[in-house]
Amino acid sequence: MAAPQGNRGRRQRDDRPKEQSDLVEKVVFINRCAKVVKGGRRFSFSALIVTGDKAGKVGCGFGKANEVSEAIRKASEAAKKAMVKVAVLKSTIPHEAYGEFGGGKVLLKPASPGTGVIAGGGVRAVLEAVGIRDVLAKSMGSSNHANVVKATLTALGQLRTRQDRLIERGFAPAAALHA
Repeated sequence: MAAPQGNRGRRQRDDRPKEQSDLVEKVVFINRCAKVVKGGRRFSFSALIVTGDKAGKVGCGFGKANEVSEAIRKASEAAKKAMVKVAVLKSTIPHEAYGEFGGGKVLLKPASPGTGVIAGGGVRAVLEAVGIRDVLAKSMGSSNHANVVKATLTALGQLRTRQDRLIERGFAPAAALHA
């Protein structure tokens, strides 16, 4: 007898485990671009997304498409691929950090518990996605969302914990500190 055609026959159960994602996605900026064509205007969209696990990992992604939802999806995938680990000390950062990217400049300072995230726009989105709850930030120079987010990631990439510094300088065996 021939195999069933189309939708006939038994349904196949999908026993593959569903990917449980505890990632936080924040839309930083959506840009609409218009192209003038013979029939009028044709719009396209770009999206800047920050993704983090609130436990020290964060990434940013940029996506372009003719629809907002598709641009967000593309940016989200790019952000997940670009995630990096950041040194976090309890609920703040271990020390001051300064990052530049293009014209965007960002200064981050550690804050005492209970201060909150004193930052705006793209800087706030990155810091909340990383899981930092107490920090002071100042965005200087360009207000371009992409450059500010990338400058923040550059600043966070410079952070090192005390143990990391000791290992770099050769004062402590790596195995003893991570035990």
